[in-house]
Amino acid sequence: MPSKSKIAFVTIGQAPRVDLVPEMMAEITVGLPEGSIEFREFGVLDGMNAEELDAMRARDGEHSFATRLKSGEEIVSSKALTEEKLNLLLKKIDGEGFDLIVLLCTGTKIEPLEHTLVVEAQRIVDSTVEALAASARKLGVIVPLERQVRDFNERHVFSGDHSIVSASPYAGDDMGMRAKQLDDCDLIVMHCMGYSAEMLDEVRRAVDAPVLLSRRVVAGVVRQMI
Repeated sequence: MPSKSKIAFVTIGQAPRVDLVPEMMAEITVGLPEGSIEFREFGVLDGMNAEELDAMRARDGEHSFATRLKSGEEIVSSKALTEEKLNLLLKKIDGEGFDLIVLLCTGTKIEPLEHTLVVEAQRIVDSTVEALAASARKLGVIVPLERQVRDFNERHVFSGDHSIVSASPYAGDDMGMRAKQLDDCDLIVMHCMGYSAEMLDEVRRAVDAPVLLSRRVVAGVVRQMI
């Protein structure tokens, strides 16, 4: 990497992700000289008006994402429409001279880029969890939406026994209460980049098992690459 790294953070919602990127940057930059990383944020839903946002919402039976608008409001978007626009956005960013592109979602599928390394949150989190859960009796998974509980196994593949609950990081759900449903698990993953360190603390107080926070796993990988 050059002496000054350029990172693009890409959310499937709207930028800036004030709830997410500052916390990740604090972990990524530990011990680094001030100003050694330059970053910009991009959002799939940036600049959309109310009508355009409504067109992005997931319909009944569709695979979906839970993400955050600039206002802080939650939006449940269509996975298919979001990924279509995400791939167009990534192709645009690919030509802007970044050293890394970091995807801020653990459920996206993207097309390969020509010029820029991409840190795909889903691949990193899923691979890490699968490695750690290889000897686990039962894996616990927390996702944002109840509808994602139903289709989780179509989007993520874990070989061992697992239990899944939902708790939205954007709608004020009680993380600790939801996590208590996983008290028979011996490893838990908070499977959404929207979950914060504060939410992690709530879950850890509720369960007696190691808990992985997706944004920390991804930040750790980025830290190794700069």
